[in-house]
Amino acid sequence: MPVSLARPVPRVLPAAGIAAGPLFLAAGLTQGLTRDGFDFSRNALSQLSLGTLGWIQVTVFLLTGLLVISGAIAVRQALRDTPGGTWAPRLLGVFGASFLLAGFFPADPGAGFPAGAPEDRVTRLSAHGTVHMVAGTVGHLALCAAFLVLARHFAARRQRGWAVAARLVPVGVLAGFAASATTVAAFTAGAGLGLLGLSAVTARLTVTALPPRPAAHRNDTRTAAARQETSA
Repeated sequence: MPVSLARPVPRVLPAAGIAAGPLFLAAGLTQGLTRDGFDFSRNALSQLSLGTLGWIQVTVFLLTGLLVISGAIAVRQALRDTPGGTWAPRLLGVFGASFLLAGFFPADPGAGFPAGAPEDRVTRLSAHGTVHMVAGTVGHLALCAAFLVLARHFAARRQRGWAVAARLVPVGVLAGFAASATTVAAFTAGAGLGLLGLSAVTARLTVTALPPRPAAHRNDTRTAAARQETSA
């Protein structure tokens, strides 16, 4: 009987990776609009992990991390033996792990949130606040690096629009982080751009059909299947 030589990607993995960004942003924006004292121009979404309802954002962090890692696995399977197929999934895995750490180690209170917190911005970090900040910094740098690796992948396939977009997203992310000294909303916008960009490239790589395999490879596959049929 014929034997399938390809390993299909379970559909749940791409779906998880695509959903990660929209889920995190939707949950954060909803909470930011409904929780007393939260100000998008002064408070980062990370601070939603604080207060009596902080467990909601902690759950969102952990779930998002697992979804991003699932998407990284799907990307690894989709890009096997192609340019960027080794490092892009690894870097995306680091990005996913940063959400897990951010969930376990919450940000510090400050800028008036949660209620009763100092009105000034946080200037001296606690131990858990330091881990949270370092995890977020490393995670987003890994995400930016992953986009640059994926730009090489798209360029190799002459998908110029995607290659350009994959190079521009890290610029937007880093620009948002740099402007956060003026307003925290810039940081939120930069992080949001990275998350939505990740959802888009995950969908492009794992859902859209990949280019057909070279003819020589198809012939080798048919020969191997025929041998299997004969031996059976």
